[in-house]
Amino acid sequence: MPGACYSLITMIKRAFLPLLLLTSGLASAADLTEMEIRWLSAGAAVLSYAKQDLKLPLDITVQPQAGPNDVPLALGYDKGRCKLVLSMRGNPNAEDILNNVAPAQRPLMIEAMVAHEIGHCWRYAQGVWHVLPAGFEASQNQATPHEAAADQLRDTRREEGYADLVALAWIQQRHPDQYATVATWMRQVRAPSPAAGSHSTLNWLQLASTGAAFTPGLPVFEQASLVWRQGLLQEQ
Repeated sequence: MPGACYSLITMIKRAFLPLLLLTSGLASAADLTEMEIRWLSAGAAVLSYAKQDLKLPLDITVQPQAGPNDVPLALGYDKGRCKLVLSMRGNPNAEDILNNVAPAQRPLMIEAMVAHEIGHCWRYAQGVWHVLPAGFEASQNQATPHEAAADQLRDTRREEGYADLVALAWIQQRHPDQYATVATWMRQVRAPSPAAGSHSTLNWLQLASTGAAFTPGLPVFEQASLVWRQGLLQEQ
């Protein structure tokens, strides 16, 4: 439907053109692919909140060609700015994560994924990446390379757990009637498996099986932090 596609492009231009850091040389939002438009449109509310309300240092980068191991959406941090990277071009598996999701519900899952990445951005911007909250003691094993690698995997899993909780807190705040659907899907995605690796976060997702796990009235990052601390206590 050309008319509908044009409307989406217009919305992206108005809302996100100032955000876009198009390292691929794209001149405007009209150069985005249909898939990129769908994902950015699904995450529009999250991105607007992050940039306009929270003033997070956020740029959006579109890769001209995805690498063999690139995920469709990822968050990096460089020179004090968060980089939300879309790696969808030339990536035949870009939407595999949505294969078992009904088409009508896919925008909701994408919105949760964008909220997850903004959770990472918040941690970076606050200067607390891989930093435990007050009252928790950090332990680092440096005796062997294997132990050091295990520490790194643990730290990554903790950050993924926090970001998953931000995504769920966002859904509970904005789409409470859809919370169970999103939470169930996230548990399926995060189920322990060789593919999940350091991103298996069931320790935290099980604590937030319902939206009642989150404290109403607090910012989503604080809501997530309270549940995250419970998961950290279970590790000790």
